[in-house]
Amino acid sequence: MTRITLLIIAGLAQQACASTLVLEFKPLWNGKALVMNDTSLLNAAGNRLSVTRFAALLSHAELQKQDGTWIGAKDWVEFLDVGSQRLSVRLDGIPSQKYRTLRFDVGLDPVMDGRNPSQWGPLHPLNPQVNGLHWSWRGQFVFLAVEGRYEQADGEFGGYSYHLAGQPCRGTVVVPVELDLADDVTLLMNVHLDRFFGAAHKIDISNADSTHSADDDELAVQLAENAVRGFGVAGVSQGLPKGNVTQANMPENLPPLGMSVPAHFPRIEYGRDNPLTEKGIALGEALFFDKRLSINETQSCASCHAAEYGFSDLRRYSVGAEGQVGVRQAMPLFNLAWKPAFFWDGRAPTLRKQVLMPIQDPAEMHETLESVAEKLSDLEPQFVEVFGESGITSANLAKALEQYLLTLISGDSKMDRTLTQKEQLSELEQRGFMLFFTESDPGRGIRGADCFHCHGGVHFTNNQFINNGLETEVDMEDAGRAQVTGLASDRGKFMVPSLRNVAITAPYMHDGRFKTLEEVLEHYDHGVKRSATLDPNLAKHLRYGGLRLSEEEKAALVAFLKTLTDTTFVHAHSSEAPRETEPSSARGRMID
Repeated sequence: MTRITLLIIAGLAQQACASTLVLEFKPLWNGKALVMNDTSLLNAAGNRLSVTRFAALLSHAELQKQDGTWIGAKDWVEFLDVGSQRLSVRLDGIPSQKYRTLRFDVGLDPVMDGRNPSQWGPLHPLNPQVNGLHWSWRGQFVFLAVEGRYEQADGEFGGYSYHLAGQPCRGTVVVPVELDLADDVTLLMNVHLDRFFGAAHKIDISNADSTHSADDDELAVQLAENAVRGFGVAGVSQGLPKGNVTQANMPENLPPLGMSVPAHFPRIEYGRDNPLTEKGIALGEALFFDKRLSINETQSCASCHAAEYGFSDLRRYSVGAEGQVGVRQAMPLFNLAWKPAFFWDGRAPTLRKQVLMPIQDPAEMHETLESVAEKLSDLEPQFVEVFGESGITSANLAKALEQYLLTLISGDSKMDRTLTQKEQLSELEQRGFMLFFTESDPGRGIRGADCFHCHGGVHFTNNQFINNGLETEVDMEDAGRAQVTGLASDRGKFMVPSLRNVAITAPYMHDGRFKTLEEVLEHYDHGVKRSATLDPNLAKHLRYGGLRLSEEEKAALVAFLKTLTDTTFVHAHSSEAPRETEPSSARGRMID
């Protein structure tokens, strides 16, 4: 639950008697609890569909007193997301009296919508890392996102993607409800998602499966008018929800030593239990290039993560210390502080857990942590200096590697420099930029490559797990995220990689099947395969035979993608990277 303080109008905020109002939202479909990914839902137009995503930004919460006047905060904002179960919001500091109406906006006012997203704190609802709803390079937020699959006339399931943005799509929800805030109160609210498709306007998905929120987008406005009618009161109870604990707000910590964070990157919460130090970073870097981490001292972390290639692997499948061929391509390493999970399937929830897994994996370094500690005994003084008397332990090994890896920050590409007018995109690159950030909707004459739904944001990734249509249901050999969660709805889903440095991090996809950017574009243009978990933003193109980009448009996209290469990052780490240390049989100490 997020803690939000309701800033009351002048003269009331300091009242001694103040109460808390908790809003708990429950998503429903036709009066029953919404089941995500259930394809048996029916809307008012008769479409059979599923909901795979629902997220919204709410703002301007206000309460109407018994005398008809309103109190509230114009700068209040909250983010709801069904997928992550972020469905509660807490408002503190409300004057203890009776109220008769609650109202709030779905969407943001122009000032709030236009602010620099990098200004928001790590936990703020408008931080792009929190909500994933900012258009980033094109500015402004998506106010509401509803995505899913629907049954087409041919019986196949296509996709729909409705994203509402801009002031014509901002609306106000008015909820008449008697609230006695003499004490704390919990207001239970239903979110009737079926009404989003039919409260005021029947939305037939087969006629239009995507919105564009342009000034002339009638569908987006209709959905917005439906959306404000989708909220309703389920009940009021005195007191706060069971288990609700107010958390003290911790002050934001600044980027640690050694982390040069670009000004346009979202602010994040940095780890407080492993402060970066010069010696800690140096130790981590030495360990990254140390072959003693592997069973036969033939392989280091750098063996599969070469600095000159954005810390990626040129091979399709990484090869283990004993010649074992893996089943997935090694992911590049940079901007790791902004990642919510690690590996293609997200099996490591933290970087500190991730760094120890390849060491112990039989298909990779195939070593035990106890043996590594013994082989690194000559580094005991360095470990003690950095971590104290505990010295060489598995936990400290992980912390040292984490310190170094967190300093690998890439944010100075040509595209980044356009933000400060230090560079400008060429005509071809600008054409690619526009295609990248434009949806494809042949039904309405809109041409685009529709890349940004998965690769938007400052990091060119939404950090989500999706099925991007590489295999049909029958041919799907790698279950991906489902191997971790056990959910059929995650079958074939993998972490969306960042497109930063994409021109130098070939081959592509989790299995490295594509050797060039041109091959990748051919896949998204007309090679996407249908399956039950295919992402809606890709599934919606199948009924048109794909994107159907021209050769000139593909060339423009490749030109734009090449502007994402950070040569400063690559050159700095390639030149500063220490030579991989030799096995202990060939040396008596670690090479400086």
